[in-house]
Amino acid sequence: MLNMLRPLLCALGLAALLVWQPDAWAQQPAAAASAPAAAAAEPLPAPDQYSRKGADTCLNCHDEESAAYSASALFKTKHAHRGDKRAPFGAGGLQCEACHGPGALHARNKRASAIVNFKADSKVSLADRNKVCLACHENTSRTGWHASTHERADVACTDCHRMHRPEGDAVLAKKSEAQVCYACHKQQRADFHKASAHPVRQGLMACSDCHAPHGSGSAAAMLVKPTLNQTCYSCHADKRGPLLWEHAPVAEDCSLCHNAHGSVRPALLTKTAPLLCQQCHSAAGHPSLARTSNSLPGGPAGGAAFLVAGSCSNCHTQVHGSNHPSGAKLMR
Repeated sequence: MLNMLRPLLCALGLAALLVWQPDAWAQQPAAAASAPAAAAAEPLPAPDQYSRKGADTCLNCHDEESAAYSASALFKTKHAHRGDKRAPFGAGGLQCEACHGPGALHARNKRASAIVNFKADSKVSLADRNKVCLACHENTSRTGWHASTHERADVACTDCHRMHRPEGDAVLAKKSEAQVCYACHKQQRADFHKASAHPVRQGLMACSDCHAPHGSGSAAAMLVKPTLNQTCYSCHADKRGPLLWEHAPVAEDCSLCHNAHGSVRPALLTKTAPLLCQQCHSAAGHPSLARTSNSLPGGPAGGAAFLVAGSCSNCHTQVHGSNHPSGAKLMR
C-alpha cells in the first residue's frame, strides 16, 4: 500500500512547491529593498562610550548640592518613572544618556561639548536637539512640527518645555501656559490686558485652546482647526449657521470684525460702530451718518436724537445672521 501511495505523495509535494515557490521569490525583493534602509540608519554608539553606572555616574556631579547643574529634580518627573517602559528610566532605558547621549567621555573630561547640551549656547545644532525629543514625542499631535511656524522660527523644544522641573512643565498647565507663550508673543500679552478679551488672563482659557503650538494645517496661525472660523465655532457654535439670512463677513472670516486676542472696544471689535459697519456699507442716506442733534430729522425736539453716535446694532440686532422669515435686514 505504501508503495502505491508514494508516487501520489511525491506529486502532491511537487505541486505544493510549484504553488509556493513564486511567493517565496516575490518576497525576496522586498527584503532586499529594506536592506539599504537598515544600512543607512545611523549606527549606535559603542557600549564603551556610555557610562558604566548610568545615572549614578551623572549624580556624582549633578546632585542636589550642585545648584547650577543639579539634575536631582528630574527624578520627580515623568521622565524618571521606572514603571513606564516609554520613559528613559523605564525598564531597559538609557536613563540620562537616552537624551544627553553617551556620557563616558563627559564624565572623564567634564566638558559640556562632550555631551548633548540643550542650553541656548549649546554646540549641538538646534535641529539635532529637537530630533532627540521627537524621537519619542513625534506622535499624531506633533506631525505638523516640520515646516511649522515655530520650527521655521528656530524654536527649540526646550524654549517652551522644562523637563527637570518637579512641579511640572509650566506650558502644560492651563493657568501658566500663557506665561510661557508671552516670552515671545508680547503683543498678544498686551491685547489680553485690554478691556475686552478672551479670559486667558483669568486662567479660564489657554493659548492651546485655539492654537496648535506644534504645527497644524492652518499655516502661519497654527490653529487647532483648518480655518479661523471653524476654530471660533468650537465655542461659538450659535454663529456657525447655515442661516436663512447670512451676513457675508461672518461666513468669510471672523477677524474682519473681531480681534481674537483683545480690544479696547466691546465684543472684541476692531473698530467702533458705525465706523466698523461703514467699511463695507455706504452711509449715504442712512441715519447712521455722523450728524449733530440739530441736523437730524425733526431737529432737537424731533425725537430722533438717539441716532447720534448710535450703533448699527441698535436696529440690526442679528448681525451674525438670522433665521427669521422677515430677517433680510438682520433686524429680527
